[in-house]
Amino acid sequence: MCWSATADLAAGAGIACVGAACVARVRRPRDLPLAALPLLLGAHQLVEARVWHVGGGTGPATVVWTVMALPLLALWVPVAVFCAAPPDARARLTLPLASGMATAAALSYALATRTVRAEIRGHTVGYAIGLPYGQVLVVGYLLATVGALLLSGDPWLRGLGGLTAVGALVCSVLWRLEFVSTWCAFAAVCSVVVFGWVGRRRSPEPAPAPL
Repeated sequence: MCWSATADLAAGAGIACVGAACVARVRRPRDLPLAALPLLLGAHQLVEARVWHVGGGTGPATVVWTVMALPLLALWVPVAVFCAAPPDARARLTLPLASGMATAAALSYALATRTVRAEIRGHTVGYAIGLPYGQVLVVGYLLATVGALLLSGDPWLRGLGGLTAVGALVCSVLWRLEFVSTWCAFAAVCSVVVFGWVGRRRSPEPAPAPL
């Protein structure tokens, strides 16, 4: 989320460009879902630019934004981290992966049975859906996304997890105060971290030792 339609449009375009560069640098197919994360984040900002443009409401842009923000990211991040992780790290990633699946299923059901409304509030956009068991879903969402990154075993991804946790806290406080939406700035920084992570992964994996 950004503080205006123009900011969302500019941030979305920039983050999407970083995402395209990440995908172009991928050498290992299993790294592709995580490398494509900035593309998803960039598209998310571009969709919100449309939400600003139409003045919020319950239209298609609001629905698409919410689907991307809630069930899609809750599942995408743990699956992407699981795919990129070495075999010895995957056992500990089953918990955030299971949490992501369960949370995405619950959020998808809520979105299918409830109406989402976006409201322009100064320099923020508020999204109201009235989720049941909201606190439980927040915990499941954070375990799936931040938890997967922190448990990945990769220093860059652990740093990305810490950055995401801090960004979520800061942005949540500012958003609740209806002061300004700043997530687009953190999304841009996270995208640069993913770009750096892809660069580290460009060297080919060592061949397995002969039996």
